Amino acid sequence: MNLVLRNARLPGSDDLVDLRIVDGRIDAIGYLPAVDGTALPSVDVHERWVIPGLWDNHVHFSQWAQTSRRLDVSAATSAAATAELVAGRLAAVPAQPGDRLVGFGFRDGLWPDAPSAALLDAASGPVPVVLVSGDLHSCWLNSAALAAYGFAGHQSGLLREEDAFAVAHAIDNVPDADLDAWADEAAGNAAARGVVGIVDLEMTWNLDVWRRRMAAGGDKLRVDFGLYPQHLEEAIALGLSSGQVIDGTGGLLSVGPFKVITDGSLNTRTAYCFDEYPGLTGEHARGLLTVAADELVTLMGRAHAAGIRPAVHAIGDNANSLALDAFEAVGCTGSIEHAQLLTEADVARFARLGVTASVQPEHALDDRDVADRYWAGRTDRAFRLADLLAAGVPLALGSDAPVAPLDPWVSMSAAVGRSRGDRAAWHADQAISRQAALAASARGRHSIAVGQVADLAVCETDPFVASVADLRRMPVAATLLGGRFTHDTL
Repeated sequence: MNLVLRNARLPGSDDLVDLRIVDGRIDAIGYLPAVDGTALPSVDVHERWVIPGLWDNHVHFSQWAQTSRRLDVSAATSAAATAELVAGRLAAVPAQPGDRLVGFGFRDGLWPDAPSAALLDAASGPVPVVLVSGDLHSCWLNSAALAAYGFAGHQSGLLREEDAFAVAHAIDNVPDADLDAWADEAAGNAAARGVVGIVDLEMTWNLDVWRRRMAAGGDKLRVDFGLYPQHLEEAIALGLSSGQVIDGTGGLLSVGPFKVITDGSLNTRTAYCFDEYPGLTGEHARGLLTVAADELVTLMGRAHAAGIRPAVHAIGDNANSLALDAFEAVGCTGSIEHAQLLTEADVARFARLGVTASVQPEHALDDRDVADRYWAGRTDRAFRLADLLAAGVPLALGSDAPVAPLDPWVSMSAAVGRSRGDRAAWHADQAISRQAALAASARGRHSIAVGQVADLAVCETDPFVASVADLRRMPVAATLLGGRFTHDTL
């Protein structure tokens, strides 16, 4: 698409410029009355700030699209309070034969009581109930749901890691037409926040999913789709490689990384650490390593040889150390997803090995209290964004939606301010600059230059001077994808 954006400001400046877009790229910046003697269509942005279009570098998009249609239990501060929410929903909306109730968002790390199937049974009766945790690493089921999904007789009803993933996959059986409609709505909402692209790490064969959505007209986002170990051989057989653009999708769909989950999460107390969790004993007192070190090297080596970039989920400090060992053994680059707890030596190894830290700053604010409890004395090593940046480590910001909202402004605000609401900043020394946060949310770009793809967002406020609170709620007037408007309130 060819047009001129007039009366624009660039981040950090009050000077007014025009931006000429030709064939989806920025062709010129300055005072631009015409091109080749013929005036182009023009759009006046009325002295707003034009910034690079934003990416969310870690999402689970289908789950995010479904979240608003599930019972929200995120505010519950105990197992009993969660069960009351379930009982209240079933009383208000009685279940029909064959119905189930799915909820999302519980975080039991600081609860005074423990989840149990019996507690949910008392609230729900025979209706199958599945509650997915806010970190996606556990599911709490009542007896009817345990029987339905192959876990009859499970003592607590609280499933973790692989068992939880299996249940989460089983409940994602919404008809394609419904899920695609919800996904299109979610894509529109993302575009309204300045988002031009996502890295979708949904645990499914996403090639077919996104081909279908784009064939039906979904064109609001660029999508890099991730692959998992169960998909690796199929991807190799098809000749897929990271960065490859998929034919027939208008250039919007590309092959993303190969994701391997090597440990759990902090809230589930399964992130694999060097130190024991307070109050835990036994085999998994330090968390759970879900992929052995030698297996990780084999998987990453197989992917790397095929041109598929590894993205390793590692949260605990021991898991991160083992992931970096694997990158070094294979001799490849890629990313570590989350990188929440790191030793000093491993911060330096990130830089030396050229591994990107794909991080979710809002998790630091969600997890600060549970981290202070379970990582007591070590939280100076948690969510080390400033240390990573100072060491020369590339940062990529994301949400892990639905764990946090799919909204890069939320991520940037958390990275810059290390606080939310009226609470004091948590380890403020790990805050990063607004410029760095924008670059980590825009594939390395923090400003606009000639030759770039015209993936742009138009903001009401200069993001380089906005307060932390204003960053979080930044009004976005328009979003352009290759020079084409995907959101426009101008």
